Amino acid sequence: MARPKPATFDKQKTVADNRRVRFDYHVEETFEAGLALQGTEVKALRAGEASIKESYAEVRDGQVWLINANIPEYSHGNRLNHEPRRPRKLLLHEREIEKLFGAVERKGMTLVPLSIYFNSTGRAKVELALAKGKQAHDKRQTIKDRDWKRDKARLMREKG
Repeated sequence: MARPKPATFDKQKTVADNRRVRFDYHVEETFEAGLALQGTEVKALRAGEASIKESYAEVRDGQVWLINANIPEYSHGNRLNHEPRRPRKLLLHEREIEKLFGAVERKGMTLVPLSIYFNSTGRAKVELALAKGKQAHDKRQTIKDRDWKRDKARLMREKG
């Protein structure tokens, strides 16, 4: 019998965060995926160096790959250092991969990484979102809502 998954992910140390995703996309569902990394990549992540701003994920040959994520070379690495923007395999269950593949193919959704972090056991994980792109009018509405919340909070603080 399968164990129930926790409602939230166990984030101990966040290395990279992609805050722009929630502005550009409607996030439908999130997944936690492991990362297949080389030794110097793990050391660079532990040093807090990574960027996932322009990255995305795609399903190829029954596997999920993280494309264009930048983990810079480890400063104390030698000739065995890694390539900074290489495609990295994401570790997911087969059912999750099939679900992601179906959503991307049929519904036209996008796989976008929200964050890279270390969990409580010290493993590097990626929070992956299944998202649908927003159009310009949706983005304008998001800006209006955010400004109204900020003004409302300011008015409440002033009135006491």
